[in-house]
Amino acid sequence: MKKNIHPTVNNVCFRDVSTGTQFLTKSTLSSKETVVIDGIEYCVIARDVTAASHPAYTGEKRFVDTAGRVDKFQSKFARRGRAAKK
Repeated sequence: MKKNIHPTVNNVCFRDVSTGTQFLTKSTLSSKETVVIDGIEYCVIARDVTAASHPAYTGEKRFVDTAGRVDKFQSKFARRGRAAKK
C-alpha cells in the first residue's frame, strides 16, 4: 500500500448549535476549536441541524425562517412585475 495518501482520522465532536447536543465520533474533518472530554481531545465541528434538532427526527414543527422561499420569491419579483406593466 502507498504511504501518505490516506487522510488522517481525527476524534471529532459534532455539536448541534440549536440544542447543544454533542456527538462523539471519528472523522477526517478537523477544526481549530478543540474540547477535552474524558481526557480525550476532540475537534469541534458546529452543525446547525442534526438528528437532535431536525423536525423529521424529533416530530416537532419548527419554523427556522418566518417567510418561506416561495413568499420571498413572490415578494421580490412582484415589485418588478408591477414596474414592467407601467
